[in-house]
Amino acid sequence: MQRHGKEKILEVKGVRTYYGKAQILFDMTFSIRRGEAAVLLGRNGAGKSTTLKSVMGLVSPKQGEILFKGRSIAGLPTYKICSLGMGYVPEDRRIFAGLTVAENLEVGRRPPRAGFEPWTPERLYDLFPNLQVHKDRLGGRISGGEQQMLTIARTLMGNPELMILDEPSEGLAPVIVDQLAATLENLKQDRVTVLLAEQNLGFAGRICDRAFIVDHGAVCHDSPMHELSAGVCERFLAV
Repeated sequence: MQRHGKEKILEVKGVRTYYGKAQILFDMTFSIRRGEAAVLLGRNGAGKSTTLKSVMGLVSPKQGEILFKGRSIAGLPTYKICSLGMGYVPEDRRIFAGLTVAENLEVGRRPPRAGFEPWTPERLYDLFPNLQVHKDRLGGRISGGEQQMLTIARTLMGNPELMILDEPSEGLAPVIVDQLAATLENLKQDRVTVLLAEQNLGFAGRICDRAFIVDHGAVCHDSPMHELSAGVCERFLAV
């Protein structure tokens, strides 16, 4: 596993989020250090996606604090949060089906960040060779796995310091899941901090340094990924 600096890039403190009158998150609390890859693990309905949406400003927490690089971002609009250096890959991908692969990448382009090598289409085609093969094809005419790759690549064009991915392996063929895991491992080498929400324990185990298990809208277990015990997995993750 990589060694990480002490700086916390993301801190979620006591967050409570509701959909209407239904409370989904109950004092959600965790933090991630710069350069780390972490995963929110949990069953369907545990609160993983709502946590990511709360961080990204897609839903507004009623209580709690969210800090990105030491700055409070709770209540900021999503576009502002992204401009501070956060990238988000939603569960439903949301590519532009009527634009080509190359045009989708251009939509995501943002200025480079100091101290980081900027992401370009050329770098991304090296990372995702399938996209280079289909760069002139419409986004709606490529496979589901390639659409997932395109969503990640388009997000990287924004040069994020923290990459947040919601269930990235869901619905993908095993060979594509393997490619995706290798890609995210490469991102760690490029000093991109990664936060996943996942149910695929094997996929998360290849990439992540730290695991947070979410149950009933709160973190109930926090440990290094390699210390996650079979008993804990059976208790909180088994269907």
